[in-house]
Amino acid sequence: MPGGRRPVRAALLTVAAAVLLTAGAAVPHRPDAAATVTATGGAPADAIAVTQDRLRSVPGDWASWAHLAVLHVERARGTGDPGDYARAEEAVRRSRALRPAGNVDALVADGMLANARHDFAAARDLATEALRLDGHDAAAQAVLADALTQLGPAGTATGAVQRLLDLRPGLSAYARGSYDLELRGDDAGAAELMGRALTAATTPADLGFCHAHLGDLAWNRGDLAGASAAYRAGLLADPHAAALRRGQARVLAAQGRTVEALKIWAALPPEAGNLLEHADLLRALGRDDEAAAQVALATAQHGLFTANGGVDGITGASLAIAAGDPDAAVAAARAEYDRRRHPDVIDAYAWSLHAAGRDAEALPLARAALAGGARPASHLYHLGVIAHALGDPAWRGHLGEALSRNPHFSPSGAADARRLLGVTA
Repeated sequence: MPGGRRPVRAALLTVAAAVLLTAGAAVPHRPDAAATVTATGGAPADAIAVTQDRLRSVPGDWASWAHLAVLHVERARGTGDPGDYARAEEAVRRSRALRPAGNVDALVADGMLANARHDFAAARDLATEALRLDGHDAAAQAVLADALTQLGPAGTATGAVQRLLDLRPGLSAYARGSYDLELRGDDAGAAELMGRALTAATTPADLGFCHAHLGDLAWNRGDLAGASAAYRAGLLADPHAAALRRGQARVLAAQGRTVEALKIWAALPPEAGNLLEHADLLRALGRDDEAAAQVALATAQHGLFTANGGVDGITGASLAIAAGDPDAAVAAARAEYDRRRHPDVIDAYAWSLHAAGRDAEALPLARAALAGGARPASHLYHLGVIAHALGDPAWRGHLGEALSRNPHFSPSGAADARRLLGVTA
């Protein structure tokens, strides 16, 4: 529809109550940074087909080209196919060629693509430019909030998230607010806001999204029953959501139902994060050859991601550690650290330095990863192991806290923490 602006994202439900993130707030990490790009699940293939049909009829519809780009980014989230990023890039290029100036839709779509590729500085700049054109564009504000969240450190995005809540309170804003609180250590506030997001959800994908994150919040605090209930509720709404099935696999493994867990892991989209978690469980079961095969797949998937314009030093560092190349891990993590200061990045840099035997350099970074307020079990475990290597007497407390927060945070990591502490499961 040339001349008119079509929202690049589905309209969000609104509610009357406003939320103040700075009131009693103090937000952790969620595994997939790209998951905060939108609050809904992957775009169904038919939505892409409908938009492509329209563009065949009206090839000058610049807004539909931007909308198509958004759909490709969202589909990539659901399928793990980074090839959709190139398709999104081409759709943005077509939109901007048709409307070079004042094209907020294309700027927002390009910002979402940049976030998905982990080019968060570019996403920030694109969102800022979109907001300069339309300061009330909630989609642009969401892209800005996501970029600032990932650039870090914790709390950097709070103002942007609050602005989104003011502009358009609803599922998208509540979900981002939940993550902001989580990164600053307010687990109860994060769960409360995600609960609000759930009340605003209407589609199966949105319901699944909210249940997945409620499950993750419960998982992170070691609440197996709560996590299991949330994932089951989500799967009733959206049986194919990868985030829900991933959570279900974690719970099953924690319950000792490893055959069922491995079956789910094997069927998940081949994202590097999923493959590395699958490998972790296999390694903990002594199935090292199968674990190595998953790491090889993750390496290939990471190569596809970077070949399609993505940058992910955290995964690069993890893969290098798995390959026994700590120097490459340090290089990858350091490069990511130079780009951004999200707690997960700081933790990855510290863990890479530990792998390289540089614990004295790693310790202050491991402490800094927890400075924002959140205390994920994996970060506490890394801090404890690094402190142990240095003979710092605080190591017992860190490992104990890691197991106290979530005794199942990692099959191999939790087992190693117990070994160091001399305790049995």
